[in-house]
Amino acid sequence: MRGAKRSLALIAGLLFVAGCSSREEAPKTEEKRSVVTGVKVETIGLQPFPEVIRASGTVQSRRQSVLSAKITASVVAVPVTEGDRVKAGQVLVELDDRDVKAQRGRAEAGLREAKDALEEVEAVILAQGNAIDAAKAQEELALATLARYNTLLERRSVAPQEFDEVAARSKAASAELQRAREVRISLSARKSQTLAKIDQAQEALHHAQAVFGYTTIRAPFDGIIVAKNVEVGNLAAPGAPLLTVEDERYRLEATVQESEIRKIRIGQQAEAEIDAIGRTLSGPIVEIVPAADPQSRTFTVKIDLPHTRGLRSGFYGQARFAVGRQQALAIPRKAVVEQGQLEGVYVLDQDNIARLRLVKTGKVYEDQVEILTGLSAGERVIAEGVERVSDGSRVEKGG
Repeated sequence: MRGAKRSLALIAGLLFVAGCSSREEAPKTEEKRSVVTGVKVETIGLQPFPEVIRASGTVQSRRQSVLSAKITASVVAVPVTEGDRVKAGQVLVELDDRDVKAQRGRAEAGLREAKDALEEVEAVILAQGNAIDAAKAQEELALATLARYNTLLERRSVAPQEFDEVAARSKAASAELQRAREVRISLSARKSQTLAKIDQAQEALHHAQAVFGYTTIRAPFDGIIVAKNVEVGNLAAPGAPLLTVEDERYRLEATVQESEIRKIRIGQQAEAEIDAIGRTLSGPIVEIVPAADPQSRTFTVKIDLPHTRGLRSGFYGQARFAVGRQQALAIPRKAVVEQGQLEGVYVLDQDNIARLRLVKTGKVYEDQVEILTGLSAGERVIAEGVERVSDGSRVEKGG
């Protein structure tokens, strides 16, 4: 019965507002009015309140890494699962390394073979150097002998045939020295080729060692496993996500309307109300994404949150940015009568008669609510005890 009575009173108030061009109260009637005592009456006026910009957002980790394999191989071990906390460098996934080990073994064998070949050619080059020295000595002796025989020939002390034999031996000694030098040049080229093979073998070994390292996937930083997409026996392939690790330091990424972004600055403190953990956290604004979303016309503002137990990526949050103070007409929230989508307030006239008047509310300031339309400064309203008042009740002090 009381609810029906309040509904009728609210409708009556609506008709009253629509039918009157001013806020003068209806003339007194002769009917008997109910008398209400023990309610709180306040005279409303402009009050200073902080100007707060509100924006919804989502909690995100400051760092997140999606881990995948760099080679194609079977998964042989996954020692972690969702919710596990891990340390940087901890092994998270192990892949089958048999093929990789064989590749590394071939690379090591190739390097050893190339180094053995280098030792061999260097030994031959050393021996050839000795051969060149001997050939050079032989050439010098042959040239000296030829010079003496040439003098003797001029004096006719030797036969031409004997001189020719000495000249032939000198020419042979020079040819032997030339051949020895050409062999050394050939050996130097062979050494260069061997050195190139060593470089290739070392590169192949480094590659094999790197690929072997890919068979073990480790945590990139301290964090928590938030997603697991792999099981033992699966075939891991490059680019396919295996695990997701995120840092347990979080921030709220809130979307702020473009008309309000100019009031917000990096370094400014903001509050973040996280319903999932039932707490309001405070932190600095660390980033304002400079480009607006062309669809929603909003900017993303990132707020660093303190380390808080239970905080996770994906939680909904409501950000509050205090950007100054403003004067607003406000009344206690308890004074507002709600019926469906309508809101009203009991206003006292000069004869202390309560009249229900429809209002439009705005921002909420703790236990106060802003009144946008329907009331003026200086009017008296029922602040507490509205459940005992109906339209037309006379309010008296006392009781």
